Order: sequence, then structure tokens, then C-alpha cells
Amino acid sequence: MKHYPVNVIDFQDMFPTEKACESYLTAVRWPEGFVCPRCMHTENWELGSSLLRCKKCRRDVSLTAGTIFQDSHLPLRLWFQALWYVVCQKQGVSALALKSILGLGSYETAWTQLHKLRRAMVRPGRDRLSGIVEVDEILVERDEERCCRPYK
Repeated sequence: MKHYPVNVIDFQDMFPTEKACESYLTAVRWPEGFVCPRCMHTENWELGSSLLRCKKCRRDVSLTAGTIFQDSHLPLRLWFQALWYVVCQKQGVSALALKSILGLGSYETAWTQLHKLRRAMVRPGRDRLSGIVEVDEILVERDEERCCRPYK
């Protein structure tokens, strides 16, 4: 299985249905297979599209529990499309643009979705950039006075 789509055609091929999104999320959450968070047992029953039940302790485990998708009424496919759109825009994304591109019913839904995505993309306690840092595009203004005289 491919880990990440590299263009929009790959994205559409990888995530054409809700089931494809659920399968991908399952593989990401449990790369070695399902593990019950309560008893660490590895066998389960599928109760629904995104609900699993541990065969040993009978705990129900939601595929989206503990993720940004938890308690959302939006389909995973819509979340994946939002994710793709947000990470592909160099200039950033507004909630209004997200609402429009995804055909969401309300601005508040788009705003909440966008802020969950933004929070998820920030690693708490992250280190500052160091060493050689490559950037895609940047505008650097030239300071003529400083540029033309040697540093002291």
C-alpha cells in the first residue's frame, strides 16, 4: 500500500470511498494490526464501519477515538479531502475557502475543521530550525547600505 498520495490523481485513487479512508486510518493507527487499549489483545470483531470490539475484554474501540476526527459527524472522506486541500495550499486556507471547496453547509463547520487540522499540524515543544534549512519560496529584501559595506 502506498503511504501518501503525491498528486491529486493519487489522492482520488487512494481515497475514492469512505471504506478506503477507514482502511487507511486503520493501517496508520495499528500498523502491526489492532491492539486493544485496555487489555492489549489483538483479536477483534468489526461492529460497524469504524467500530471494533475486543474479543477478550469486549471493549468497543472507535477507529476515530483520540484523533481529530473524534466526535465529528463529517465523513472521513470529507476530512481527508480537507486535509489534502490544506496541505497543498502554499498561501494558506481560509475557513470560507474550505467551506466553498468542500461544499460544507456552514462556515462554523469549516472553521472548526480547519482549526482542528491546524492544531494537529503543530508539534508541541518543537525545536527551532537549525542547520541548513530549505524553503520552497521566499522573498528577501536587499538592504543596499548593509550589502555594500563589509561586516565589522
